[in-house]
Amino acid sequence: MTSARPRRPHLGYALASLALTLATASACDSKPKAQDPPTIDAERDAARAPSPDPNARTPEEAEAFVKTNDAKLRALWIEAESRAWEQATNITPETEKAAAAAHEKVMEYIGGAIPKARSFDGVKVEQRARRQLDLLKTATTLPAPEDPKKRAELATIATELQSLYGKGEHCETDAGGKEVCRDLGELSDVLAQSRDPKALMSAWEGWRTISRGEMRAKYERFVALGNEGARAIGYADVGQLWRSGYDMSPEAFERELERLWGQVRPLYEQLHCHVRATLHKQYGDAVVDPAGPIPAHLLGNMWAQEWGNIYPLMEPYAGQPSIDVTKALQDKGYDERKMVKTAEAFFVSLGLDPLPATFWERSMFTKPPDRDVVCHASAWDVTYSDDLRIKMCIKVNMEDLITIHHELGHNYYYHYYYKLPVLFQQGAHDGFHEGIGDTLALSVTPAYLNKIGLLDALSSDEKAVLNKQMQDALDKIAFLPFGLLIDKWRWGVFSGSIKPERYNAAWWELRDTYQGIKPPSERSEQDFDPGAKYHIPANTPYTRYFLARILQFQFHKALCEAAGHDGPLHTCSIHGSEAAGDKLRAMLEMGASKPWPDALEAVAGTRSMDATPMIEYFEPLAKYLAEQNKGRACGW
Repeated sequence: MTSARPRRPHLGYALASLALTLATASACDSKPKAQDPPTIDAERDAARAPSPDPNARTPEEAEAFVKTNDAKLRALWIEAESRAWEQATNITPETEKAAAAAHEKVMEYIGGAIPKARSFDGVKVEQRARRQLDLLKTATTLPAPEDPKKRAELATIATELQSLYGKGEHCETDAGGKEVCRDLGELSDVLAQSRDPKALMSAWEGWRTISRGEMRAKYERFVALGNEGARAIGYADVGQLWRSGYDMSPEAFERELERLWGQVRPLYEQLHCHVRATLHKQYGDAVVDPAGPIPAHLLGNMWAQEWGNIYPLMEPYAGQPSIDVTKALQDKGYDERKMVKTAEAFFVSLGLDPLPATFWERSMFTKPPDRDVVCHASAWDVTYSDDLRIKMCIKVNMEDLITIHHELGHNYYYHYYYKLPVLFQQGAHDGFHEGIGDTLALSVTPAYLNKIGLLDALSSDEKAVLNKQMQDALDKIAFLPFGLLIDKWRWGVFSGSIKPERYNAAWWELRDTYQGIKPPSERSEQDFDPGAKYHIPANTPYTRYFLARILQFQFHKALCEAAGHDGPLHTCSIHGSEAAGDKLRAMLEMGASKPWPDALEAVAGTRSMDATPMIEYFEPLAKYLAEQNKGRACGW
C-alpha cells in the first residue's frame, strides 16, 4: 500500500511496515447535503511555508537537488521494495533482517532529504521541480529519528510488527487433547459461513489473541519513535504528516472528509437499520439489541468492515438467479492463473496494454506450502520500471475474481506512469490508486459475467436489481465509516489525545460512534484490537480506502459516459470500450505529476470529490431500504 517512499499504495502490503513504514446521528430519512468544497489550490499555497531566507537558495541548486534526489530515492526504494517482496513471500528471520536494514537506509536518507526540500520553500523553480519538492516533504509514512540507534530500533520494530501479524494464528486444545491451530484465513471462513453465535464468538476472539501483549508494547514504542522523527522534519506528529499529503492543509483535509461523510451517512444509517433488524430476527434479543450497536462478530467479516458474507440473510427476494459465479468458475475448470488472465483481458478490451511477461513469471498467485507468507492481496512494481506483480493467495471464487480485477487496476496505474520521475510514480493522491482498482471492479456486472461465459442471462426486473444492489451495498456502503475511523483512531494516537492506557477503549468508542458496532464480549486494555487489523501493524494509512469508495463512483460515472452507456449507472460495464480506456489512460499517465484536482478533472470533468454518483448508483436500494425501515427506530 504505502511505503517508505511516496504515498503509493499496494506496493507491498508487506512493505507497509517495512519499507513502507519508513520512512451527531442523522434521522433515518434525512437527505445528504452538499456543501461547497474547499478551494484546493488556495489551501495548498497557504500550507506551503516560505523559507525564512529564500535568497539563501537558488533555482539552480533546487533543480540540481531534485535531479540527484530522484536517482537516490529510486535506488533506495528499489532495494527496500525488493527486500520487502522477499520478506512478504518468505517470512524468515533472515528476510526480516534484510528488509529492516534496507528500510533503515531509506529512513536515514528521507530524514535528511525532507529538511533539504523544505529549504527550497519560496525559491522560484519550474512546476515539475516544485511538485517534486512538495511531494518529497510527505514522502514517508513514518519518518525516523535522527539518532541512528533509534532509527535502527524503529526499522526493526516495523518489521517485527508485520511479521507478528503475518505469522499470527490461534491455537486451542480439542476434545481429544490435540492442539489445533487456525490462521486468519481459517478463522475468517468461520465468520463468513457460520450462523452459530458461539462459533462466531470463538473465531472472533481467537484472532484477537495475536495482537495482545507483544504487539501492543511494540506499537506503543513504534508511535513514540515515529513522532520523534516527524518532529525532526517539521511536523507536530505522524498524523499531521499524513494529513499534509493531499494538496491542502491538514485542517482542510479533515473538513473535506467530514463533508464527504455527511453526504453518505444517511444511506449508511438506512442500511445499518435494516441489517440490525434482520439480524435481530435471526438471533433474537439475547444476541442483538434491536435499538443498539450491532455485535461485530455477526457481520460476516473479521473486522465487520464489509458485510457481504451475510448477504444470504439480507437477500431481498429469494429465488432470483444467483449472481455468485463461484460454482461456474469451478465447474469450468478455472485455476488461479486463468482467473488472472480473465482480469487482464478486461483491461486489454479497453485498448490498454497486455501485462508484461515478467508479471506471469514473478507474481505469487497461491500460498506456498513450505513457508510463511503475507497472503493479503497486493500489487507491486518492485523496481519502478514496469516490474509488475501481484501477491495473493487466490481462491477460485467470485470474491477473489473481483479482487484480482482490483489489484490489476493498481498494476495498470504503475504501468502507465513508470517512466515518470520516481516521486510522480504514485496516484494523484492515495485514494486515486485504490479508487482506480475499485472502479474497474464496478464493471464486473452480471452483464459482463454473462458476456465472458460465467453467468447465464439474468432477469433485469426490479427484484433482481435489488438483490444485486444489496450485495454491493453490504460491501461498499457498509465499509464507509470503517474506512474513516481507522485513521481517526491513529491520528488521535499519534497526537497524544488517545493515550496508551486507552488504546482499546478509544478504538471501540470510534467504532460505536461511526459504525454503530460493538464488541461481542468484554474488552479491556489487556487487549489491542486495533492490531488485529493488518493496516495498523503495517502502518498503512487507511483514509485512502474511504476516499476510494467515493472516487470510484465518480470515475465510473465519467467512464460510463465516455463509453456511451445508456441506462441506470448500476447497470454499466465499460468492458470493451476503448473510448473509456482512452480517458482512463489519460489520467493514469499523469501519476502524481499534477495536484489531484487536475487528475480528477481529466477523468471526471470536475475538481471536487463528490459522493453524488455513489448515491445515484444505489438509488433503487435507497428506496427499498426506506420502505423496509418504516416504523423502525433507526440509529443507535
